[in-house]
Amino acid sequence: MKILAKNRRAGYDYAIEHKMTAGLVLSGAEVKSGKLGQVSLKGSFVSLKDGEAYLSNAHFTPYNRAGNSSRLDPDRPRKLLLHKRELEQLTGYKQAGAAIVPLSLAEDRNLIKLEIGIGRGRKKYDKRQLIKKRDQIRDTAKELPR
Repeated sequence: MKILAKNRRAGYDYAIEHKMTAGLVLSGAEVKSGKLGQVSLKGSFVSLKDGEAYLSNAHFTPYNRAGNSSRLDPDRPRKLLLHKRELEQLTGYKQAGAAIVPLSLAEDRNLIKLEIGIGRGRKKYDKRQLIKKRDQIRDTAKELPR
């Protein structure tokens, strides 16, 4: 799988417990743009409406060679392709208070897939402890002889 875009902030803001892969409903110009890596998942989220999951607030830069690129909104909600039991599972997590966050966009056998994570939001003190632990691990790795 080739990673096209990553949501780097998601791992910092959320404690990810489970991961899931979903397909996306995209137009042809959005697929071209995605394969070129012109996608931003910053600030994006997954919402559930009427028993379906949607990727909201993800920015697909319009493909410059597409003729109809002006009529597509680059920030429009995009439907996620999931099995019925996966949607029921997501609904259960959402009702339990978990957040559903997009982690990365990848190309898998010429198809664009979205990896989503289910987790809980971290508090400010949790983030500080995470940074402190990461720094300690880095310092000990520097001190050990190779």
